[in-house]
Amino acid sequence: MFRTLGADYGGAYLPEALVPAAEAVAAAFIEAWPDPAFRAEYADLLATYAGRPTPLTTCRRLSAELGVRVLLKREDLAHTGSHKINNVLGQALLARRMGRTRLIAETGAGQHGVATATAAALFGMGCTVYRPCWSFPVQAARVSSRRERWVVRRGSRMSPLNQASRRMRLRAVAMMLCSRRVLASPR
Repeated sequence: MFRTLGADYGGAYLPEALVPAAEAVAAAFIEAWPDPAFRAEYADLLATYAGRPTPLTTCRRLSAELGVRVLLKREDLAHTGSHKINNVLGQALLARRMGRTRLIAETGAGQHGVATATAAALFGMGCTVYRPCWSFPVQAARVSSRRERWVVRRGSRMSPLNQASRRMRLRAVAMMLCSRRVLASPR
């Protein structure tokens, strides 16, 4: 499936070890999406848990200055403070449907890790959030230990990922994915 996906305009770039797991997730999604019960539960979670739809805010002064109506979509008002929760809730639903018991994520600034840990806690799943070591000093001004505490409070683990351990962890992740226990959540 991934070898031909978007043949004319792109495709997917994955380590070969992850291709079987990614194909299994894609096949499960293709089977789940037409199911009205799956879509209804997803829509309900977005409305009642994530706070969708988020409001539009008119920027009156900027609109007057520019002579056009300027609106801001307030994604910061969604649960966990960003749009990341939208996708992660769908991934957690799919993981549960596939019989997975854990979620994993890689994050740089932390918002995706917080959203994944939140969804894992909601569904009673385990969760590990990998964060590249290079992102610690780079993101220091934006990322406080507050986000890491949010991840841990939700029962998840925050794990630094350095270049030496990255290859080993990718192999371990590939083995876990192929063992049908985990659903990977891309950044």
